[in-house]
Amino acid sequence: MIKFSEMKYERPDTDEIKKEIAEIVAAFREAGTYDEARALFIKKDELEKHIDSMATLANIRHSIDTRDEFYDSEAKFWDSAAPELEEAFHEWTVALLASTHRKALSEEFGEIIFTDAEIEEKSFDSSIVPLMQEENSLTTEYQKLLASARIPFRGSTYTIAQMGKFKIDADDDLRREAWIAEGSWYKDNQDKLDEIYDRLVNLRHEMSLKLGLKDAVEFGYLRMKRNCYDRGDIAKFRDAVVKYLVPLADSIKRAQAERTGVPYPMSFADANLMYRDGNAKPAGDADAILKAAGKFYEELSPETGEFFNMMLEGELMDLLAKEGKQGGGYCTTIYDYKVPFIFANFNGTTSDVETVTHEAGHAFADWVNRQRVPASTIWPGLEGCEVHSMSMEFFAWKAAGDFFGKDREKFLNSHLAGAITFIPYGTMVDHFQHSVYEHPEMTPAERHSEWKRLLGIYMPWLRLDGEIPFYSEGMGWQRQHHIYIRPFYYIDYCLAQTVALEFWAMIQEDPEAAWAKYMKYTRQGGSDVFTKLLEKAGLGSPFDEATLRGVCSKAERWLAG
Repeated sequence: MIKFSEMKYERPDTDEIKKEIAEIVAAFREAGTYDEARALFIKKDELEKHIDSMATLANIRHSIDTRDEFYDSEAKFWDSAAPELEEAFHEWTVALLASTHRKALSEEFGEIIFTDAEIEEKSFDSSIVPLMQEENSLTTEYQKLLASARIPFRGSTYTIAQMGKFKIDADDDLRREAWIAEGSWYKDNQDKLDEIYDRLVNLRHEMSLKLGLKDAVEFGYLRMKRNCYDRGDIAKFRDAVVKYLVPLADSIKRAQAERTGVPYPMSFADANLMYRDGNAKPAGDADAILKAAGKFYEELSPETGEFFNMMLEGELMDLLAKEGKQGGGYCTTIYDYKVPFIFANFNGTTSDVETVTHEAGHAFADWVNRQRVPASTIWPGLEGCEVHSMSMEFFAWKAAGDFFGKDREKFLNSHLAGAITFIPYGTMVDHFQHSVYEHPEMTPAERHSEWKRLLGIYMPWLRLDGEIPFYSEGMGWQRQHHIYIRPFYYIDYCLAQTVALEFWAMIQEDPEAAWAKYMKYTRQGGSDVFTKLLEKAGLGSPFDEATLRGVCSKAERWLAG
């Protein structure tokens, strides 16, 4: 197979692409037979996959080293070109919705293509193209700012990702110093962070008004292709989280404070120390983690074994944190080669294992569905995608001994506790974004104040006394990439985590039956809306309060035991 380093990138000629799209659209509108329309449907899909592949290759290589001048210039090119090409493809969407062959197309490719096309039509107009280009430039600026961080700490300098291991060290003085050092870097860059976000909020509000929408919340939901629930459903989910998850998470954090001998409410510097003698740590380095992962996937199923070996052979993972590398982690797909790619920042903590299992959950689902046509049905909505990844983390419990050695039990307890306490945090991120985009006139100071207020509701175990710069002042939201780059994404993790906890409970009782249900869910790809995918796989809905209440009860009993 072709390795990632051998994959050829070429900047496309946008004028030629626009011309080709226009020709396809014109021919599709005139197609007299279904065979003619179908052939054009496939041709458009192939063209779009190739364009996406070039953009993806440029983005991956830029995120691996943001200092690379060639791919930095290509990132800027795509910031400008992507909205222009979206404008061209919008004409296809209009033609598709008006097609006399709609019934036949939906019968072969699924009604989901028209459901999503109707959403796309509402979320785009040529008048917002310049605003989208500016938005892309601002999100790139934000990512480069964080990637450029060099944090002085105890005689050396580190990236944000590299600081992670110090922020959970068992040595109290070292850990607090690390939090203060990182918080101080953010504070030093506060004005730029505020400026970028302020411009993004106003741009998105302006785009929503140009589209005739109520506000940027409605715009954000359309962009996220919310096709089976609305802001009212999310509000009810948030209420259920406050009712069921926050009390359970608070009890977990109280027990943690007692176990580690720190005051409650806890300082930000203490909140992630799970054990007095230190958190669970991987038993080996990156190579050892990959070896353990390979063994796990080989034993899990024939499909996962074949998949992971393909990822290794194709060099389709870039995992180590290093200077100039963009922060965070992600999985994406390179359609031309029908393969996924995993990007991460290993830093010697449990997150290394969680990342390689989480992102591999995405990658495996992509690989299973790689032959689907059109490409838009390979992936479900993002909340559906996160079910693949968060559930895979729990299937990897069977390999915890290989990943963590003597720290196996520490990891299992911390992982489940973390899954529970994450949901309030993720829900708070969503609540914050609703507040911001419903009130775009907020000043930066008012946004920080709102985050601090929400911390008191969703994370009452944290002490907001100003001890740790930036974080305890209500500014910690600015380190969350999704808030800047993909508004309203974060609640997807919370919905998916609820479903993943369903899988966790099933795994405790019957791992083989749980895996069969996971594959039943995964093999559907993006062939239907989120709630229907769950229903067809026999899974509960996170919008059903009983589902959330049930997983809380089971997790509470396990943690108590």
